Formats: sequence, C-alpha cells, structure tokens
Amino acid sequence: MEVNGVRTSYRYGASILIALVFFSNVKAGIAFLFQPHKYAWAYELNGMPGEIAIAGTGLLFLMWNVPYLFALLNPVRFKISLLQALLMQLIGLVGETLLLTQIRVDAHTVLHNSIMRFIVFDAAGLLCLLAALFLVSSPSGKVK
Repeated sequence: MEVNGVRTSYRYGASILIALVFFSNVKAGIAFLFQPHKYAWAYELNGMPGEIAIAGTGLLFLMWNVPYLFALLNPVRFKISLLQALLMQLIGLVGETLLLTQIRVDAHTVLHNSIMRFIVFDAAGLLCLLAALFLVSSPSGKVK
C-alpha cells in the first residue's frame, strides 16, 4: 500500500520516529512549565526568577514542537515540517554544544552535566528525524 508514492510502512515508520522525538520534547516542556522548581537547580537558578526562566523554557519547548506535530501526522504530506523540525533540532544541538564550551566543568559541574543531557537528548532526536527523513525520501520506500 502507498500514500503519495511512499510505501505505507515507510510512512508509519517515519511517524513512529517523529513521535518519539515529539512526545519526549512535549513531556520535557510540560515538566519544565508546570514543575519548574524541580529543574531550576540543575541550571544553577533559584527562587521565583529561576522558576520563571525554567517555566518559560518549557513554554518554548511546546511552541517549538508545532512543526513536529505536522510532520508526525503525515511526514509525506508535511515533509517541509519534517525538514523544519530537523533543522530546529540541529540548531539546538549545535547551540547547546557551543554553550557547553563556555562552561568550566570544575566550577559548574551540575550546569555542565545538565547541558550535556540536552546534547545527548537532542542528538538522539536528530538521529530519529534523519532516519524519518530517509524513510520518506528513500528510493526503496517509493512505489514504482
């Protein structure tokens, strides 16, 4: 079976990979937004300003996931959304890596480790999105 010239199994495989990233991002966004006190310490933030900064980051996580949702719903029809999500993921990974280079691990171990978790998280997400793009673009996934 096929949809827009792409095998259904490839489309669903891509959607599953995108869903892994989408739901992980949304889960983190909701946690940061509604329980910022649990995460502020990991970024060396405290008090109300720290909690608001973390909650704001959670809100941004949710906003940034709009293209992921469209890509998840139909990665063939909304391939541009998949490309946008992939670029957003790449920008996050590169940006976090650059931020990490500015943190002295001996002076800010907790912050360093927190940024490292984001790097690993975003690298895994990037790999999933690349695999999803491959599935919907692969010649072997195309129906002839």
